Amino acid sequence: MARAALEHLKLDRILFMPTANQKYRQPAAASGEHRAAMLRLALDDPRFAVDARELAPEFSGYTVDTLRALKKEDPSMQLTLLMGADQYEKLGTWHEPDEVRKLAQIGVFARPGCAARASTIPFAQTDISSTDIRRRIQQGLSVENLVPPAVANYIARHRLYA
Repeated sequence: MARAALEHLKLDRILFMPTANQKYRQPAAASGEHRAAMLRLALDDPRFAVDARELAPEFSGYTVDTLRALKKEDPSMQLTLLMGADQYEKLGTWHEPDEVRKLAQIGVFARPGCAARASTIPFAQTDISSTDIRRRIQQGLSVENLVPPAVANYIARHRLYA
């Protein structure tokens, strides 16, 4: 998906931003620090980077605040917020959605069963999800070819999702 966004939207780089546990969502199965570490292990393109600012205790939890911080660091930066069609359909319920749209162009990925009223980024969809991967690990099944080997080793070493 990230490579498709780079090519389709002509982006220079992509920042992956693991988030802290939000009040409005069920807590993540792995800590933010573990998720950031797995991202670093999985990223294999110099145009990809991990930005862990949303894990900081003082982070508000709002995407609009992250976008503002990025703009403050580099006012000339053109930002694109990438999201699945399921989240795009909920964007109007986010904190300051109009400001999110002003600060960043929105890049949308199609999701099964979700018809976003937006132009979507074409990519080769798969039938696997992070939920499926966690379930397979809980059941003691292999995740070979579903995650990079370094990530599978990290998950096993730290006994995540078991």
